[in-house]
Amino acid sequence: MMLNSDSMELELPPTHSETESGFSDCGGGAGPDGAGSGGPGGGPARGLEPGEPGRKDLQHLSREERRRRRRATAKYRTAHATRERIRVEAFNLAFAELRKLLPTLPPDKKLSKIEILRLAICYISYLNHVLDV
Repeated sequence: MMLNSDSMELELPPTHSETESGFSDCGGGAGPDGAGSGGPGGGPARGLEPGEPGRKDLQHLSREERRRRRRATAKYRTAHATRERIRVEAFNLAFAELRKLLPTLPPDKKLSKIEILRLAICYISYLNHVLDV
């Protein structure tokens, strides 16, 4: 069973970098506008004009709003899509391995995932019955 990391998230106080940027999980400290990290004194990010929205403007946002904005970045979406593709490939590979262990006629019959699971349950029950007799 896979657990969603969001469902297990603890409500901890934000770290120093999360307070400044709100984009700590994206890596590199870049905000949604692609600006680099701020100066050593926690000043504005390089390349931002005083009137432009910068790191200081993100401090007043709620944790949920910062998360929503972080997830709206193209970098985050691309990384998420890659992780999801790897997860689905592993899931399909596991079903293919299970399918190889199940007897069917014809042996190469295409089965859906639910059919594979139901057939596995029946086959395990049959094997238990054979062992009991």
